[in-house]
Amino acid sequence: MSKTTHGPMHAAPTLADWVRAAAVAIWLCLWAAPATADVRIIHGPTPIPGGDARSAGDITVVNEKLAFGLAVESPAPYGVPRGALVDLAPVADGHIGRDRVVFADFIPNNWSAWPNTYQHVTVIKDTPDEAVIEADRDWGAAKIVTRYSLKAGSDEIHLVVTMTNGGATPLTNLRSGVTLWPNSGFLFAVPGLAAVEDGPATGALSDRVVAYDADWTVALHAPYLDHVGYGSKDMYQTHSLAPGESRTFEAWLQVGSSGDLAPIVAEETRRKHLPSGVVSGAVTEASGGGVGEPVVVILKNGQAYAWTLGRGGRYSLALPAGDYTAYATAKGYSETQPHALHVAAGGAVVQDFAGLQPPGDLTFHVARKDTGAPLDARITIEAGQKPLVEFLGRRTFFTELDRKGVAEAALAPGDYVFKASYAADVLAAPAEVRASVVSGRAQAADAVIDVLFDPRAQGWASADLHHHADQAEAVTPPEYLARSELAAGLDVLFVSDHDSMVNHRTLQAIADRRGVPFIPSVEISTSWAHFNAYPLRLGEPLAIDTSRTDIGAVFAEARRLGAQVVQINHPFIPYGYFASLDAGVAPGGWNPGFDLVEINAANIGDDPKVLAKLAAFWNRGDRYYLTAGTDTHDVWNYLSGQVRMFAHLDGPLTPATFAVALKAGHAYATYGPLIFPDQMFGDDLKVIPGAPLALGFGLKAVDGLKSVSLVGRDGVVATQDLSAAGRETHVAFKVSTPVSTWYALTVEDQGGHHAYSNPIWVDVATYPPQ
Repeated sequence: MSKTTHGPMHAAPTLADWVRAAAVAIWLCLWAAPATADVRIIHGPTPIPGGDARSAGDITVVNEKLAFGLAVESPAPYGVPRGALVDLAPVADGHIGRDRVVFADFIPNNWSAWPNTYQHVTVIKDTPDEAVIEADRDWGAAKIVTRYSLKAGSDEIHLVVTMTNGGATPLTNLRSGVTLWPNSGFLFAVPGLAAVEDGPATGALSDRVVAYDADWTVALHAPYLDHVGYGSKDMYQTHSLAPGESRTFEAWLQVGSSGDLAPIVAEETRRKHLPSGVVSGAVTEASGGGVGEPVVVILKNGQAYAWTLGRGGRYSLALPAGDYTAYATAKGYSETQPHALHVAAGGAVVQDFAGLQPPGDLTFHVARKDTGAPLDARITIEAGQKPLVEFLGRRTFFTELDRKGVAEAALAPGDYVFKASYAADVLAAPAEVRASVVSGRAQAADAVIDVLFDPRAQGWASADLHHHADQAEAVTPPEYLARSELAAGLDVLFVSDHDSMVNHRTLQAIADRRGVPFIPSVEISTSWAHFNAYPLRLGEPLAIDTSRTDIGAVFAEARRLGAQVVQINHPFIPYGYFASLDAGVAPGGWNPGFDLVEINAANIGDDPKVLAKLAAFWNRGDRYYLTAGTDTHDVWNYLSGQVRMFAHLDGPLTPATFAVALKAGHAYATYGPLIFPDQMFGDDLKVIPGAPLALGFGLKAVDGLKSVSLVGRDGVVATQDLSAAGRETHVAFKVSTPVSTWYALTVEDQGGHHAYSNPIWVDVATYPPQ
């Protein structure tokens, strides 16, 4: 056996390092030769393109089907302890494909295996027939041992994880299991649980999740499954461990070099010893010719179960015995009517599909109602064909950067209803567009949007202050981040990728092209808290190891990078800073060196907690202020700017002036309603004790106003019903106070969207006695 333990992150290269690097280079040359089924272990920087296991002590395992890399010395993402699988790629025709995962690791309780004090990685077996590697780590009082096995000729890694409670007290109500976080492509959630973001696995038709694109798949098979998290990326079992008790979790990571799910279904059938039969047939166009690359989708109990990719107009798929429905489609093509299938054990079912129609082209032109000027927009299919297999066609489109207001789409023929939106629910209501797409024909569709409000004319600018591009698990290229943020009516482009600044210069160039400011940021991502820091010097890399740091070092690094602002992201989720402080697990404990606390659209249920915590700070006179962001990773499925910060600027809009306004509290967070205060948020008003004070606010809402509440140190001071006010009004509150205090505003519109302001500070002043 050989044994490796983690070493320093930035150690200078030694002679041994150069030897290892040379060996890897020679090995890569050899690997380009015709493939064999042998398993090989490589020590050193991974040969997987785009891989993250880049240090001399890291380990990569390769056979003819797949390659995976373990971070032994390299830092793992999100501060995950070393020993994690951070790279996974298909191998085809002797060539290793790109890395397709951020990480795939064992989670002991709804988050990473942290807190952690040691990690040991040991090569147990290294033969041409099989490689076995063991990662041994602690998690508090528990010990976690993960064994990775890969056999020659196999397309799957076998994972066996043993979790042992070495402490004196029970570990109760744990949610433990293996995770699969892809870094690109799409996700096919556990069949039957597509609508479940986090919850019991009741109704699951299988125990697998698949990350995929047209030319690859990665499936996680998890037979212990009884609960899913993060939309099936995390697959848990709920359990407890008594002192000294152990529990074993078994899983498989299966890798393919195409988007075909047939091998995944076959593996599931084999592993569960299920009786099965074969469905096959032809797929033809309306003209009678075969569809070159058909896709046949299988439904079970009305839910998406699997699909297979055909070739040359034909397909074949083995399925567990049972009843299904199926339909055929192809990229941009129409879908056939579903056909009922009964698959008997050992049986063969022939089912042909006919009548598929090739796509038509639709060009959208989006313009303002008042001036006719072109408008950035997000366009979604509300009714019409929405491909289940996402590489066959998008359901969301954006207007172009250099042809403002223009979007082009190839769509399956049929009748559609589209929604074209600009600053949806904030500045304008979406416009409905109806179109009938005809196969082989190019057509145009016009969308006119009535932009109702112009906050910029009154000195207010908005930004989504938590937004990802295409690093880590995010899948939005920089161009589409810009297109999405512009369609959201945001005045500033903003990116905060996990621990990465690689997109800064590209987005700055796009911002310059479009004449808008760009705020470069980074989300410093430890396992116990996430922080956005901005604005930063362009492209300068992070210089701390997020798995071995504390709160003081995080804040120091943010300031070193040039940050004027440090915000606490999603503070109450399991790995939020306030949650970690409350649990006593934040390294360095309490540190007051931050500026803002986030309202996060991805965790909207935590908004009351955020507001309550800020109120507690304000009651003590601590001037921490609001920030807001969506945490969008995928602009096609999530909405940029759903929540945003409006900041009032003194002078031109620049990254620096926007940051200054946020730090001064001259800002509010909103999901829709707009606020125009007579007295600026964050400012101080000096009054005589008990003297009457009038606080006035202009209010606007696309969806119509519903109510407004004035909030103070003891809670809600007064509420006004605005149901009859329509879209715009001005309100005033008369208050008096014998002591210094603060007042903030909460506004709700008829659509249930809220806006939350920073406080106006009221300082009671008296004439000092002689």
